[in-house]
Amino acid sequence: MKKTVFNLIALMALALGSLTSSATPILISGCVTDAQSGQALPGAIVLEKGSKNQTQTDAAGLYQITVTSGTAILHFSCEGYRLEEVTLRGRTTLNVKLQPNQQQVILESEADDELVVLGYGTTKRSKPASSQPTYYDMAAPTSLGFAMAGETRNTNYNTEGYSTIHENGFHSVSLNPLSTFSIDVDVASYANMRRFINNGQNPPTDAVRIEEMINYFRYDYPQPDGKHPITVNTELSQCPWNTDHLVLQVGIQGKSIETENLPASNLVFLLDVSGSMESPNKLPLLKSAFKLLVNELRPQDRVAIVVYAGASGLVLPSTPGNQKQTIIDALDRLEAGGSTAGAAGLLQAYQVAETHFMENGNNRIILATDGDFNVGMSSNAEMERLVEREREKGIGISVLGFGMGNYKDDKMELIADKGNGNYAYIDNLQEARKVLVSEMGGTLYTIAKDVKIQLEFNPVQIASYRLIGYENRLLNEEDFDNDRVDAGEMGAGHTVTALYELVPNRENDNRAPALVYQTPLTNNRALSSNELLILKLRYKQPDSFDSQLLETTVTNSPIAPNKTSANFKLAVAVAEFGMCLRESEHRGTSTLNTALELAIQSKGNDKNGYRSEFIQLIKMAQTL
Repeated sequence: MKKTVFNLIALMALALGSLTSSATPILISGCVTDAQSGQALPGAIVLEKGSKNQTQTDAAGLYQITVTSGTAILHFSCEGYRLEEVTLRGRTTLNVKLQPNQQQVILESEADDELVVLGYGTTKRSKPASSQPTYYDMAAPTSLGFAMAGETRNTNYNTEGYSTIHENGFHSVSLNPLSTFSIDVDVASYANMRRFINNGQNPPTDAVRIEEMINYFRYDYPQPDGKHPITVNTELSQCPWNTDHLVLQVGIQGKSIETENLPASNLVFLLDVSGSMESPNKLPLLKSAFKLLVNELRPQDRVAIVVYAGASGLVLPSTPGNQKQTIIDALDRLEAGGSTAGAAGLLQAYQVAETHFMENGNNRIILATDGDFNVGMSSNAEMERLVEREREKGIGISVLGFGMGNYKDDKMELIADKGNGNYAYIDNLQEARKVLVSEMGGTLYTIAKDVKIQLEFNPVQIASYRLIGYENRLLNEEDFDNDRVDAGEMGAGHTVTALYELVPNRENDNRAPALVYQTPLTNNRALSSNELLILKLRYKQPDSFDSQLLETTVTNSPIAPNKTSANFKLAVAVAEFGMCLRESEHRGTSTLNTALELAIQSKGNDKNGYRSEFIQLIKMAQTL
């Protein structure tokens, strides 16, 4: 009898041990490729069957996903390809080849008459003829980015917010000879646009900010070699979408600084842990992203962590950067839950930053949220005043956006713009590595502040012009010389690129309306020179209140289209793509095909795979 009881206890212990072991998280990684061409498939969805656990492949087709069992089943899906269902069978590396398929992938569930299109498009649940069908609208995604089988979604669920963009039009040089704007180094729009396309949707029009898409890429401009930390480069050629026009590329290169030579940092991570951050592409991705940054910290750097949900709290006091495990342990303990008390969190983060302020150092808050972020009754106005006040004290704020469905792009862009910081959207770990590791200097360390550009066009050469993008960065012409007017910041190693579409002033082609009370005067320099324009740039050193001026002249010497640089081709390809996504009235002959041709020509030495991913995005957009 005793032996029987002992054996029973032993069996129970073995079963319990087996159950515990099976619950141990297992990291699975691999690559998803096209079975016919062997090319990597960015944006493919990897889903653990029977759960809401999912991830997406990065620009190189790579993925990582943590599952609960070595016998889990994974679904691999990508628009235009057949669904693959693979059982792990103890494997931790799983490379999958997807077969092209022009038909949508349809899964038949165990529920009666239920068909679910996995990952893309509109999902429809079939019912008997007497019942009304229930539609799952991808404009109202779940936290996973698509509707799960049997889950009824409200088509009004999507509460994403974007500021309205009124696209720049053409301006007559005779009436408006000056074009003035602040630089913009934000790149959130590109990654957010990529998220939509990877989920089988066209992005909302106002989510497409062309200047941010252009500036997502790094361009091969010469490094500054003089006393100024930035240098200006220009290139002029025929406009691809209107061959009667010209396109001027203005490229600014910030000085690169080795990490060990960067100033010490006083960082405060302000992390949203409210209930809306629970899904895999929010708080879990956030924690993984910040661990990448922590691994780059030096002993002289310091980090504090403030969180906010139903209330705010300091979960890690300011800690030296060499205590990496302490910081990582604090991140690992974070859990999502509660409402959103953004006001208290932001105020506490600034308080911590002020307490540990570093003279001649980099004092910065890094806010990570899905955008459900409020400050008082008049949300945007309160945020603007607060971050501007702290900006004057030398504390900047950068913003990282996560997730979908309730994403508040307009609020996050405002905080970063007014707080002397950058704004990026993190849709996968590859993007986190790009922003927080590869481009850490540009993301965190300012080398020039209040950077403004002003172009004066020669009316003899140019009839009218249009700045492509930068709609929310335009300045009044008198703001250029006013050092009290705020403008954009440039980080170490950053590049900033802007494009102008120019209409040459051919004979009898002056498009300015006739004036009754005044007559435009043109001086001898305009009449006798081959100058198209004068380009001026103002910037301040990070610790200065007085600006410095750079000036260059651009002559009417366009380069033949087949001789333009890869820099020029890439910027123009991105602009064409953006105009097509926005259905711009100025897109001329632009199509996704012409954008693709230019993108392929601009690929060059694509070390990180970003240009290859851009080519794949255009191809995916062609199928929408």
